[in-house]
Amino acid sequence: MAQYNDYMLVKQRLLQQQLARAKQRLMEGSFESGRKIQMVETRLYVGLNDAETKKQIFETEKYLQQLKEICFTYHVPFSVGIEEGGYFHDNGDYVEEKTLVLTLIDAEKDTIQKIAEDLRELFHQESVLLTEDIVRGCYI
Repeated sequence: MAQYNDYMLVKQRLLQQQLARAKQRLMEGSFESGRKIQMVETRLYVGLNDAETKKQIFETEKYLQQLKEICFTYHVPFSVGIEEGGYFHDNGDYVEEKTLVLTLIDAEKDTIQKIAEDLRELFHQESVLLTEDIVRGCYI
């Protein structure tokens, strides 16, 4: 029985070491092939409800096309997704709306600012939310 307990302790220690190495590789952002690079990922969240009427005025596809044209104008590569969500206004009113989520990788800060301002004005929004993360990636 003592041998079995010793065996289980050694096995548990080995599993813990393997888990620690896997976590370290994950934190380092390692990939099997390709050179790792660090990039800045910026996301712009643009609601589609009008700031005054609190309703979506145009079809989602029209907003999507306008967003694509803005990105083309600024010559930035992008990804965009359509999400649904809800939020509370300062006065407590709850609103649900579709939101376009624009993802930009390593775009210039001033370009991001201009795109956000253009989208806010064009989509008639009170604000556009920007988030920023450092991401690790590689081209394979």
